[in-house]
Amino acid sequence: MEARLNYFTSPSAGKAIKHLMPAGRALKEAPLPAATQELVALRVSQINGCAVCIDMHTKEAVAAGETTVRLNLVAAWREATVFTEAERAALALAEEGTRVADGSGGVGDEVWAYASKHYDEEQLTALVVLVSFMNMVNRLNIISRQPAGAYEAGQFH
Repeated sequence: MEARLNYFTSPSAGKAIKHLMPAGRALKEAPLPAATQELVALRVSQINGCAVCIDMHTKEAVAAGETTVRLNLVAAWREATVFTEAERAALALAEEGTRVADGSGGVGDEVWAYASKHYDEEQLTALVVLVSFMNMVNRLNIISRQPAGAYEAGQFH
C-alpha cells in the first residue's frame, strides 16, 4: 500500500504539520503517566482503525516497558484485569471522546466523574487534548492511507 499524500513533502501540509509535531511532543511531557498516554493513544487508534498509529503506539509502549499482555488486551480492557482503575477511567474517557459520531453524546457525566477521581485538572486537560489530538492524527492518516509497519520507536520524538 502506498500513501495517497506525503504530508512531509507537501508545502501546504508542511505549514500545518510543522505545528503538529511539537504539539505531539508537548503532550509527551504532560503530567499524565506515559503508560496511560500510550494505552489511550492505542485505544483511540484501534477504534478509528488507524493502522499506522496502532503500529506507532504499540512500538512506543513496548520501548517504554509496556507488556505484550496489556497491549493485547487494550481492545478488551473492560474484561481485562491487568489495568489500574486510573487506566480504566482514562480508557473509558478515550472511548466516549472518540465515539462521538456513534450517538454517544460525547463524554457522559459518569465517565467524567470516574476520570476526575483518578486525575487532577491538569492531567484531565492532558487526557482530553491527547484524545482530541489522536482523533485528528488518525483521520489525517486514514484519509491519506498511510501505510503501517515501518515505524521505529522514537522516530518522531
